[in-house]
Amino acid sequence: MVDSLEKVPVKIFPSAKTGSKFVAEEIAKLIREKSSKGEKTVLGMATGSTPIHLYAELVRMHREEGLSFKNVITFNLDEYFPIEKEAFQSYWNFMHRHLFNHIDIDPANVHLPNGNWPKNEIKKYCAEYENEVEKAGGIDLQILGIGLNGHIGFNEPGSSIFSKTRLVNLDNTTRMANAYEFQNISKVPRLAVTMGISDILKAKRIILMGWGPKAAIVAKAVEGHVTEQIPASILQQHNDCTFVVDEMAAAELTRIKSPWLTGECIWTTQMIKRAVIYMALKLNKSILSLTPNDYLENGLSDLLVEKGDAYEINLQVFYLLRDTITGWPGGKPNVVLPEHPERSEPHPKRCVIFSPHPDDDIISMGGTFMRLHDQGHEVHVAYQTSGNIAVADEFVTRFIDFAVGFEEMFGIDNNKSQHILSSARTYIATKKKNQPDTDEIRAIKGLIRRCEATATCRYVGLTEDRCHFMNLPFYETGAIDKKPMGEEDVLITMELLRKLKPHQIFCAGDLADPHGTHKVCLEIIFESMRRLKAAGDTWIKDCWVWLYKGAWQEWDIAEIEMAVPMSPEQVMKKRFGIFIHQSQKDMVPFQGADSREFWQRAEDRNANTANLYAELGMTKYAAMEAFVRWHY
Repeated sequence: MVDSLEKVPVKIFPSAKTGSKFVAEEIAKLIREKSSKGEKTVLGMATGSTPIHLYAELVRMHREEGLSFKNVITFNLDEYFPIEKEAFQSYWNFMHRHLFNHIDIDPANVHLPNGNWPKNEIKKYCAEYENEVEKAGGIDLQILGIGLNGHIGFNEPGSSIFSKTRLVNLDNTTRMANAYEFQNISKVPRLAVTMGISDILKAKRIILMGWGPKAAIVAKAVEGHVTEQIPASILQQHNDCTFVVDEMAAAELTRIKSPWLTGECIWTTQMIKRAVIYMALKLNKSILSLTPNDYLENGLSDLLVEKGDAYEINLQVFYLLRDTITGWPGGKPNVVLPEHPERSEPHPKRCVIFSPHPDDDIISMGGTFMRLHDQGHEVHVAYQTSGNIAVADEFVTRFIDFAVGFEEMFGIDNNKSQHILSSARTYIATKKKNQPDTDEIRAIKGLIRRCEATATCRYVGLTEDRCHFMNLPFYETGAIDKKPMGEEDVLITMELLRKLKPHQIFCAGDLADPHGTHKVCLEIIFESMRRLKAAGDTWIKDCWVWLYKGAWQEWDIAEIEMAVPMSPEQVMKKRFGIFIHQSQKDMVPFQGADSREFWQRAEDRNANTANLYAELGMTKYAAMEAFVRWHY
């Protein structure tokens, strides 16, 4: 047993916002200290989704607390190549949009690699960039993010520890992860200019931030060996580097995932379940076949001392896991099952499935959706956003063309639809890269997704009055960047909940989607529920909230509280339901780091969950959808 396996200091915060606030306070403290001495502060800046909350907090501190950036010099890590400064996806645009345009920094003190440097002179310009850093006195504090493959800046796996500022090829996983900014991977640049690892290590202090689904790579970078295959691991060699992560990104650290290996552990029921499940999976054994020696040899001797009998522990965990499995996600009527995940009464229940995008319901919990309806529950689906930016332009002209032809076929005046078609074709043909759609085209794209969602509900068996299209305002920017949760979003959600008074709510706890929409949608539901509870709405005490995942990731098996099995026939029925969303097939818009279509992702994850249950000694099913209950 060891105190810690971490070779770099790690600070863990409840959320990206609280972690970013800590980093912003560290930056502000440094700026104020140096300003009091009449010195300039040199900051190394990062881009991407990771520092967005950080920059928002720095802007707030400037406006509300008087934090001045007049004596600050900044150097950005990297930039796509080639790319125009004004392009929405350029890091020059990003930094000005999120930070520089809102603070009092001298524009002459802002430095970024140029995505339009002549390629045949790129080495000269990279060397000049490094010289500018040296002339400024070196970087006082370097802010970093971390890629899913461990890259820092755009130093991809295999980058030398001695690498300097240079032009690099982007790894395909990086391009896929950044595709959400470009609509699809084919538009993501293949090259970038980046400061090298040796440049980064020259910084006097480094803070690496990691949020969300970065747990596996954070653990390797912090606890693993130093290797150029995981560039972030090289930060172990810096004498003043700190990783600042949220709870999700810290999940694979040994002190979080397996705390019994790093010190004394309080053996709650949930902790026992986690420890035994992880041990069984590690040893490739079913739970009931674990022996006392397995406990002794895998860091669980304290558990054995406290509980006494290995087989009794095995039985306890076996029953805990078995009791999460149910074919009755709305509760089994007319029976008393104290350990069942859901209540038997009332039956039937009124259920609301919140779907962030118009296809998350069928992708993430299609089998459960169908079971709830087939078992007689009153199922409603609340589509939180229009999903209109995730539709290819080709679909717009195809559907308007159909409308023109339909009207012509039945003798309806189609002059207006022909005009709309002509305008749309002209706009799309002359549309510049990254240019937002017109309101008219966005409305058509939203209608396409609405029709697909309605058709899916009919396929399951719902009538159209059970489909609720919320069109939450935070989403309707016409751009990739969305607004944060707003008051109107919460009021719309509260109104729907008060109207339906559900006994069950299902919502997306899958926070790994690359555009952040799921996270905002979940925050809106949580805030709405808190307000309704505080307001004394009586129905809410009988309402249970279940969180699903599935499109981007799945729950850890030790966390699952309800697992709904599916037969091969139900898997196929779910697949055909997903296929109804034709605008999302073949080429997945904003696909993130996963190139598979959504139906493939869902089936693979559901099958993997079923296989894990089987490996642990449960019945072998074709697939399983998993849920965790939120207590409010």
